[in-house]
Amino acid sequence: MLDQAIAQLPAEIAEGHRDGDDPSLVRRPLQVRCDSAGCTDFVWHCRDRNVGFAVVARSNANIHAAISRRTTDDDAWQPALRQDGAERRGAAVAELTDLVDLTEWPDGTRLIVRREPLHPGAQQTLFPSTLFRYWGHYTDAAGDPVDLDVHIRAHAHVEDHIRRLKDSGADRFPFTAIDANRAWLATVCFADALVRWFQLLCLTGALAGAEPKTLRWTLWHTPARLVHRARRRIVRILDGWPTADELLAAYERVALIT
Repeated sequence: MLDQAIAQLPAEIAEGHRDGDDPSLVRRPLQVRCDSAGCTDFVWHCRDRNVGFAVVARSNANIHAAISRRTTDDDAWQPALRQDGAERRGAAVAELTDLVDLTEWPDGTRLIVRREPLHPGAQQTLFPSTLFRYWGHYTDAAGDPVDLDVHIRAHAHVEDHIRRLKDSGADRFPFTAIDANRAWLATVCFADALVRWFQLLCLTGALAGAEPKTLRWTLWHTPARLVHRARRRIVRILDGWPTADELLAAYERVALIT
């Protein structure tokens, strides 16, 4: 999977990141961010390809011991930040690299842990506590722990993309033949990529980040006709259609691109 992801990158970015490439060939640094499934030899494959990593930590005795030695050391914790740079109320970040055994991880691996006030419905925590929820990640990146915590938490777009794919047909396999279902899944992925680029290049405002269902009922199902006259293409939209202006603006941007 990692090799396939690297193969999709432009040549000047992928250079130096293929299996066995000399680190001196790297022209653009890369980093892989993933959930706790990456706490395996996956990180070593990243290192073999000169790719950095940021992997969500799993709860274990090693981490329990490290956190327990820092719970009462307030000086070790720095205020956590949100994506916009403002302080995350009640949350703090600490680096616990010197308190955990990282012999099975690549050289330079660090453990960054964040704690925040416990709230109803909070996801699984790294450390049992009635006051805080603990969450952390391993990384080989340099930098301030607070900045690294902000960086890893920006990877949630992956879940958004998976949800979009499922809404577009990736959770339905209509055929009995595996090859036909593979073609179906590939078609869904192609269509989703086209829609996302269309949103990024041709839409603005709420529609630029709208979900597939919203796009279907506001754009794709718009009653309209495309008329060719005097070497021009004229879009005739039903009177009073609520997103007529957005659709016409999208057509104008398509014309500029093409």
